[in-house]
Amino acid sequence: MGIPLSDDIKTLIRGANFAHLSTLMPDGSPQAAPVWVDLEGDRILVATGDGSLKARNTRRDGRVALSVVAYADPYVEAQLRGRVVERWKDADFKVMDRISRKYTGKEFPMRQNPEQRVVLVIEVERARFAKLPFTHTPA
Repeated sequence: MGIPLSDDIKTLIRGANFAHLSTLMPDGSPQAAPVWVDLEGDRILVATGDGSLKARNTRRDGRVALSVVAYADPYVEAQLRGRVVERWKDADFKVMDRISRKYTGKEFPMRQNPEQRVVLVIEVERARFAKLPFTHTPA
């Protein structure tokens, strides 16, 4: 059963902020990939191809971890753990287009193999939000 997400975490996920999704390989080793994310209630959505490594890994073992970092201030972050609890078909690109518009202002351009599009629905079981007291001023 997922937990309610704080308003700070919801704001971070609703923004055009990149996340890194970690899944488990068959041998138990972690695999991480940058992803776009969206929110539905307290559940996180990740749209992908059904044959992607993240989709294959979560079919076998639904446990995942995500880190989300604010684009405008990389010292605003969330660290999340949970599991993929549902997979939605997205052959009409309804979810993928919504997420793509959030990040790029346009519909998702790669439209081959629509029958392979899926949405991984993640229920969060542990969540941590932090705003660290730093200013991003790389040398």
